[in-house]
Amino acid sequence: MKIGDDEVVLRPANCPHHALVYAQGRHSYRELPIRLNELAPMFRAERSGVVSGLQRVRQISLDDTHVFCRPDQVRAEVTAALRSALQAQRILGLPVDYVRLSLRDDSDAWLGSAQDWDTHQAALRSAALGVLDEEAVDLIEAPGEAAFYGPKLDLQVRDGRGHEETIATVQLDFNQPERFDLIYVDQDGAHKRVVMIHRGTVGAMERVVASLLERYQGRLPLWLSPVQVAILPVDERHDEAADLAARELRQRGLRVDVKRDGSLGSRIRQVRRARASVVVVIGDHEIAQGIVQATDGNDGTRHSLSAAELADRLATAHQERSAIGW
Repeated sequence: MKIGDDEVVLRPANCPHHALVYAQGRHSYRELPIRLNELAPMFRAERSGVVSGLQRVRQISLDDTHVFCRPDQVRAEVTAALRSALQAQRILGLPVDYVRLSLRDDSDAWLGSAQDWDTHQAALRSAALGVLDEEAVDLIEAPGEAAFYGPKLDLQVRDGRGHEETIATVQLDFNQPERFDLIYVDQDGAHKRVVMIHRGTVGAMERVVASLLERYQGRLPLWLSPVQVAILPVDERHDEAADLAARELRQRGLRVDVKRDGSLGSRIRQVRRARASVVVVIGDHEIAQGIVQATDGNDGTRHSLSAAELADRLATAHQERSAIGW
């Protein structure tokens, strides 16, 4: 694309940029591993026939980390990456169906020596088994499914239709360290080639959001909800009490939206459609009693309590990622 006198292209991946960042300096074996992380937009030339909602899009926002390490550090880095990815999925409530270990086959379509492949495939297998035995998640090996530049581990999940998706990856790369001449100075002063590891903890934001919306049927748990509390003053004279309640909740780190315009009935319908976790109504009765009327968006139960008590209960549920303790 021409922008003035410059010619620019859509960014397809973070990987070569991070390789260039590493290559800017001289690195000792004592500095490694070096980990570079970026949450950045990038672009894929997806065909129109496969673009689907948030699952398959042409612009993705990827949680992307690249690790530059010594060969003897590969297993520890893979272990840390796999633990991190599994923990993230557990927190989000997205169960991992299994982990796939993609290996080379006996053909000659692979970059790097067979010895390097054998060493690093064994490191991936050993690290994965050490983690997955604790997690009760299966490891399934897939010969011939590796990328041409290295073996990988993929966390596989199935959606409500039974379709399988990769949600996070730990990938070894023999290609970019070679092409970008990525080296470190070893203990004996010799220049050695680094191992590059591509890893994602959460993966593509769009795909994760799609999985969450499906998992929770559009009603996200309190800690994930964009609007955690919607406050509806019945009339203009109740605005001050609504603002005081909103301040109390925001001071506890909660996401609050005060809705003032329109009839009370229309505003209640609006916030319900928006899937607010808690709907708070404040009128004459609530002001006289020093309370708020809170409705749990999940089960429709109503609760009368002070704004301070509501803030305490919601803040606890938010911090612990748990159900609201009414």
